[in-house]
Amino acid sequence: MLEAIVNFLVNTIGHLGYPGITALMFLESSFFPFPSEVVIPPAGYLAAEGKMSLPAVIGCGIIGSLLGAIFNYYVALKIGRHFLLKYGKYFLVSEKNLRKAEIFFEKHGAVSTFVGRLLPGIRQYISLPAGIAKMRMDLFCLYTSLGAGIWVIILALLGFYIGNNAERLDDMLHSISIALLLFCGGIIIIYVFRYKDKNKRGE
Repeated sequence: MLEAIVNFLVNTIGHLGYPGITALMFLESSFFPFPSEVVIPPAGYLAAEGKMSLPAVIGCGIIGSLLGAIFNYYVALKIGRHFLLKYGKYFLVSEKNLRKAEIFFEKHGAVSTFVGRLLPGIRQYISLPAGIAKMRMDLFCLYTSLGAGIWVIILALLGFYIGNNAERLDDMLHSISIALLLFCGGIIIIYVFRYKDKNKRGE
């Protein structure tokens, strides 16, 4: 059953081509619950078969992820922010709380966005607080692309080297997800210590 699904996805992506990869990754990175794990590895497999270019697969995956993240950012900025300013008091979110969120993203938006893009279950939604807090767009795009880029490259290489072996791919994704959690934990710990040290020195 699982192998049949993978084969269907491979055929579908092969038919849609690079625009299909971009569109599906846009969906994955926005509100729609469409996992990147079913898009990029089959495209990586097609690259190994010589039917697609691996750099182009990675590039389209990153572009789609960034476009979806920007979509979420602007939805949060234009709709979510207005909603919270008007009705936030009913959810214990005041304008003062919103300003605190803005200050937080001014100081820590880069690491929050980068780490958030690597964490399963969070990567699709880290754009929302960034938009509500009006994080600088250039920094948002940079760190979204870096975080999404790492994830897309991992998925593409898995598809390229493992192929359509669904069970092995699932096992590898599980191990890599754990490794990424540890990696992100390490980044946060180092960042916190460096931030505290910087504050002590008064920089």
